[in-house]
Amino acid sequence: MLLWALQGPFALLALRMKDVMGEGGFRKEVVQPGEGPTIPREASVLLYYSAFLEYADQPFDTTYNFKYPRMMKLGRDVTLAGLELGLLTMKKGEFSRFLLQPEYAYGEMGCPPLIPPAATILYEVQLVDYFDTAQSDHFMALEPDEQNALPLSVLVSVANTLRSFGNRCFNQGRYDNAKDRYKQVMAALMNRLKEKEEEEAVKALLLPVYLNLTLTELRLESPRKALKYANRALDIDPQNTKALFRCGQVYMDMHEYEQAQNVLIMAQAKKPFDCDINSLLMKVAICYKKGLDQEIEVYSRMFKALRT
Repeated sequence: MLLWALQGPFALLALRMKDVMGEGGFRKEVVQPGEGPTIPREASVLLYYSAFLEYADQPFDTTYNFKYPRMMKLGRDVTLAGLELGLLTMKKGEFSRFLLQPEYAYGEMGCPPLIPPAATILYEVQLVDYFDTAQSDHFMALEPDEQNALPLSVLVSVANTLRSFGNRCFNQGRYDNAKDRYKQVMAALMNRLKEKEEEEAVKALLLPVYLNLTLTELRLESPRKALKYANRALDIDPQNTKALFRCGQVYMDMHEYEQAQNVLIMAQAKKPFDCDINSLLMKVAICYKKGLDQEIEVYSRMFKALRT
């Protein structure tokens, strides 16, 4: 308690902060409130943070120089006791400051040469989002037979969590990370296909995963792999409009315009007023015509050459 009585900017800041633990070592100030429940233990969090020593103008550690928020797993990636404790008090969208005495930070020894002994640390943390990945992490650590012994409802929950995780990575342009998450889901679901009574339910879960993987492989410039996953989606539901559209995207990327046109016409028949389908179909038609015109020009030149 006496440490907070020392004069300095941190002491003044401490006066307006909440004493979370009731013994003065860990204080919090909510700058921007969040919404929803607080972060559960073992969650994976997306956050920005900066850490400051007293009297320092610049942080000694920050993630604000990254384009996208950092993903950290509580209990594994967050090693500072005070920071993890602070995160467990936060809600989605919240921005808060935490003032940590040495026992909640780097201890009496500090972390030379960056952190001096017995240093008080200020963390500014912006919680962008979090995923409750405890269940999915535990599930993926099991052997396939152990996974299959669990109720289907557990698999559904795990699949949805991992897909959401993958979608977040995809939206951030981290396509390799997104692919890894989607393939985790695919492996678990395909292993469950052995259970005949659950086959239809599992296939319904597999369909969006194949569609996710198709688009991800396109972003990774692997159209052959993308086509493989698009065809798997069509094997499950040959009339699925999104699967037909994804096939059209793949064939377009591979410059196979006739095949692209065929599947997109099938998709258009299902959704005649879909802007994405109609727009892509128009692009395919233009490219297809250009390709035919070029072929005609080549054959015309060949014919002229033969005549002369």
